[in-house]
Amino acid sequence: MAGSSGIPSLFTQRVVIGVGDLAVANQPAVTLSTYALGSCVGVVAYDPVARAGGMLHLMLPDSAIAPAKAAALPAMFADTGLPLLFRALAGLKANPGRLRCFVAGGASVLNGPDAFKIGERNVRATFDFLAAAGLVALQPVVGGTSNRTLHLDIGTGLLTVKSPEGQTTRSLA
Repeated sequence: MAGSSGIPSLFTQRVVIGVGDLAVANQPAVTLSTYALGSCVGVVAYDPVARAGGMLHLMLPDSAIAPAKAAALPAMFADTGLPLLFRALAGLKANPGRLRCFVAGGASVLNGPDAFKIGERNVRATFDFLAAAGLVALQPVVGGTSNRTLHLDIGTGLLTVKSPEGQTTRSLA
């Protein structure tokens, strides 16, 4: 029928990861997306063999400032959200040795100086965790003053990074 969508597009599903949340998937028709990473950090991990991926949108570096909040919303903090992301991926049979990671965000989006340096601290906490886990972020896009949006296509491993400056696509497969 003219103008109708193709069969594959009828079954695609977008999963939106909000601030302080995460999602994992191993279904090829799923796209994981998170929007407007300012000082927050987006962490993407993808196993190209298992075709399993996950995305975390963390807001703060250290849960010690709000233990009750961390207990209720562990993905909000780097120190509790990152372990949660990688445990969830292991549950989908993702192999840590095959994971390809990407990090974006950590911008300074306030008008004027950021005395708390939340973006910088989020990035540092994320890279410290990844290094301790023996993982490396491939071509991270961090810092600056622009927000970023991420889309990970689970079926192909393609990651799209959008910012006011433009859009790039890279393969994690």
